[in-house]
Amino acid sequence: MTSQTVPAQPADGSAAAGRATFDSTDPELIEQVLSRSYAGLRLNLRGQHGGLRRTRAVLSPAAKLDRDRWSLSPAVTGVPLGVLAVAWLRDGHACYRSGGSQRHYGPGDVFIPAQPTQPYTAAIHHTDVEVTVLDPALLSQVAGTAPGRAPQPVQLTGHEPVSAQAAETWKATSSYVRATMLASPETAGQPLLAATMTRLLAAAALSTFPSNALADPTTGDRRDAHPATLRRAQAFIDEHAHEDITPADIAAAACVTLRTVQLAFRRHLNTTPSDYLRRVRLGHAHRDLLAASPALTTVTAIAYRWGFPSPSRFSAYYRTTYGVIPSQTLRT
Repeated sequence: MTSQTVPAQPADGSAAAGRATFDSTDPELIEQVLSRSYAGLRLNLRGQHGGLRRTRAVLSPAAKLDRDRWSLSPAVTGVPLGVLAVAWLRDGHACYRSGGSQRHYGPGDVFIPAQPTQPYTAAIHHTDVEVTVLDPALLSQVAGTAPGRAPQPVQLTGHEPVSAQAAETWKATSSYVRATMLASPETAGQPLLAATMTRLLAAAALSTFPSNALADPTTGDRRDAHPATLRRAQAFIDEHAHEDITPADIAAAACVTLRTVQLAFRRHLNTTPSDYLRRVRLGHAHRDLLAASPALTTVTAIAYRWGFPSPSRFSAYYRTTYGVIPSQTLRT
């Protein structure tokens, strides 16, 4: 049995492109599809019968949500993935070898199969696994490393979560993103929402796994977190709130490190750059609600347009700010 369904995708990759489904028992085709998805690999399926059913949802150009259900037990030899893959094994067992270590995983485990720059081998036994595939550059958009002679990219430095609680946090975040982005057709084509959820996954990965990220501000960061830094950051956010801007973009516009801009917002406004951006986008959503016709749009559509993933939380935040629920504004 072989079937493949691939929906049309935006030519520029600017929006979530929906789902692609692949279902096959053809070993050569399975190998080709996985090589296109993850990087080149070879499968050894000698004497086996079964197949692979996989779904891929493109969340954004930098994030993809996969689920692979194997009724086979392949031996895999792969070149470096070039991407950050975070796996959640729902069922089955797997063994991965890379970077001089061998690791065994079972149902419920969260792990990184291999670092982006390392070749690997694996033995997979009838697994059902969710894989979140991220561009490694995302990590540097939400965190920074210690100062050095040359800027260093933020990298995850281990294969397993730092704690059992961290693993559960990843599961909750991953499930939330998948439920939000895959359950409703209204989320498709909303670039700010897709970007928000993509960086939520990147931040969750940094919280889940050990890394070289430096969270605490340095002496230089504290010195530079003055009101002028805050004003530059605010001006950039105010002007670009309708665009997909990252914490790193805000810091670059303010000519400081990411830690500095975070400290400046905390020190002078008792908030974060992300919270300030959300507040500005809420103002844009408020103006859209005032100008919109309830016959032509919904509160949910406007919330998604401005990057708010939860309509209920958007309503609560809106009511706290404006004293009414957003549907009342839309009807006026």
